[in-house]
Amino acid sequence: MTAPVGSRIGIGVDVGTSGVRAVALDAVGTRFATAAKALPAPLRTAGGGVQQDPACWWQAVTAVLRSVAASAALRQRPCRVWLGGTPATVPLAGGAGRPLGPALMYNDRSAADAAAQVAAAAPADSPALGVGSSLAKALHLLAAAAADAHRCHVLHQADWLTGCLLGRFGDSDWNNALKLGFDPAVERWPDWLAGLPLPARALPKVHAPGLALGSIAPRAAEATGLPPDTLICAGTTDSTAAVLATGASEPGDAVTSLGSTLVLKIIAEQPVTAPDYGVYSHRLRDQWLVGGASNSGGAALRAYFDDAALVRLSAAIDPAQPSGLDYYPLPAAGERFPVHDPALMPRVTPRPPEDSRFLHGLLEGIARIERDGYRLLGQLGAPQPTRVVSIGGGARNATWTAIRQRLLGIEVTPAAEQEAAVGAARLALRAPADD
Repeated sequence: MTAPVGSRIGIGVDVGTSGVRAVALDAVGTRFATAAKALPAPLRTAGGGVQQDPACWWQAVTAVLRSVAASAALRQRPCRVWLGGTPATVPLAGGAGRPLGPALMYNDRSAADAAAQVAAAAPADSPALGVGSSLAKALHLLAAAAADAHRCHVLHQADWLTGCLLGRFGDSDWNNALKLGFDPAVERWPDWLAGLPLPARALPKVHAPGLALGSIAPRAAEATGLPPDTLICAGTTDSTAAVLATGASEPGDAVTSLGSTLVLKIIAEQPVTAPDYGVYSHRLRDQWLVGGASNSGGAALRAYFDDAALVRLSAAIDPAQPSGLDYYPLPAAGERFPVHDPALMPRVTPRPPEDSRFLHGLLEGIARIERDGYRLLGQLGAPQPTRVVSIGGGARNATWTAIRQRLLGIEVTPAAEQEAAVGAARLALRAPADD
């Protein structure tokens, strides 16, 4: 008999670039436990390679789950576990799930030859295009595997870890599989993949994010301390989980991430794709999360000011007044969204003598990029935002929030919650009770 949703505990695990974090929640948001474990830095190699041993992920995941499992509440109520991993981080696994070497990380750029193969086969609007795609990395790894390729599983970080918990491998989700070529709109692999040296048996079975896939394997239950009836759910990407943590759920709900780069995402009823601008859509049940990312953002600010100066100078700015400066802040040449121009130079002149006015212009410039980004998404077919929730370090800057609200003309608020692990736990709780 299926347990009532309200009695469940959702355990969300966020596997990020520098560490793993787990959170256990119930349906009303009560936190029962949290845990975190650092990861070693990836290894950088010649030719743009960025690699990491998947074994360190599993060691960190088991450590945080053991810590969370120590909560007495988890021994008294049914649990579901859901993982979010970095997108386009790809390990190649053997038939028993053993990694066949290091994984290629999300920012690995070593698969240039494989990316050219994909470009020759894929349609121009495919999210699988590009040297950083999962598909290019998979082909690169399969070529190196040679004789072992016929019995490999092509997986993502979250897929492999989910397999470790289930005790079987070969499952993925709509969001991770997007850049491997999967079409979530029709829920199948496209025919053009047959033109690539990619065995069909190597491709994972793809599920809706959060779908319960089965109970935890006995060996994984022993390693993590989780109850043997714990259900393991299909995962997602860490960025999608972070959006879910904010509570964004209705068409027009927008989430702006103010980190090193400026990332815009909005809930829509239909997918939107514009490869020239790096705009793709992740499916969330019957809705879509449409996103684009500018090269502008916090990295452009830190070229001039440290965190302490940003706080001090922001306090001297009147956000209700325009700066009178027309800046396009970038950390280096090149922009992808909302302007597609690889040669676009930063525009941060003239510089006034007052540092506070200079910062005012920079903050306002990034806010205009945000405004133009949402306008472009609207022109491409996404809804216009009805409200914007902010995440990332810049969300704490009240002056910047007020500037952005003035330019966007709608409510802009910092997210009450933005941890990807929380979003993962919430999705696990909302998963269909079909088990």
